[in-house]
Amino acid sequence: MRRLLIVGCGDVALRIVPLLRGRFRLYALNRSQARHALLRAHGITPLSGDLDDAASLARLAGLPHDVVHLAPPPNVGSHDARTANLIRVLRKARSIPQRLVYISSSGVYGDCGGAVVEEHRRVNPQSDRARRRADAERRLRRWGRDSGVRVMILRVPGIYAADRLPLERIRQGIPVLDEQDDPYTNHIHAEDLARIVLAALSRGRSQRAYHAADGGWLRMGEYFDLVARHFALSRPPRVSREAASGRIPPALMSFMRESRRLANRRLREELRYRLRYPSVEQAISEAARRASRDIHSTEAHV
Repeated sequence: MRRLLIVGCGDVALRIVPLLRGRFRLYALNRSQARHALLRAHGITPLSGDLDDAASLARLAGLPHDVVHLAPPPNVGSHDARTANLIRVLRKARSIPQRLVYISSSGVYGDCGGAVVEEHRRVNPQSDRARRRADAERRLRRWGRDSGVRVMILRVPGIYAADRLPLERIRQGIPVLDEQDDPYTNHIHAEDLARIVLAALSRGRSQRAYHAADGGWLRMGEYFDLVARHFALSRPPRVSREAASGRIPPALMSFMRESRRLANRRLREELRYRLRYPSVEQAISEAARRASRDIHSTEAHV
């Protein structure tokens, strides 16, 4: 049975695991002993190690046939030393991985002024957060070209799911930008992303980038309004870009400075993936109905 190593075993990774179980022997690099029992309960063999500590990764050499790399870069700087450490240990062994899927970010394109973006567009990261992602992509692709490892890059926009909606942010009344300043944003449901990873492993082309996006284009404010409406919350207030700096957290404001619309032709035609959640509104409506049923069911048993 093929051995698959998961690097960065968070929410999306645990959604991937049921799709892989029985087809792969699963391993996960993990720096927290406290999560080992959880990983074992999911049928995963935990491997202690820290991407920030190259020496702790030695046991990975020669282990995996395939790798799914979901670990984020460091929080500072413009380079991804974590991915560099991972590549360094994997290439040491005589037996190196045959396939690697890397979960990157659509932020590598920077601000595109709302233009439709395809994967052949040149990257232009405009924040250190995005520069770290672009650096990881370059390192992995170079390693793939030099070694023959089939590297697939998934450029991912905003991930959402029933348990990953901005409900608390809306309740807090954090504003969004006025319509004339409101950027385009892109989304993918977490369940779809998990399945896209499997499609990339199976059908992805070597050294190829893919947009793991649903192809729907919403303004950011429209997205928050949509969530608010379906969950019977007050819509976020609208403010000008000038007024936003003191009212919107800097991390969120950095996303509001970039606008692009991701095309997903390669996802549909090359990976031959059919979205389970092609519409953000459909998914949010479904999540709201389920939440309402759960509340009524709980009340009925009180």
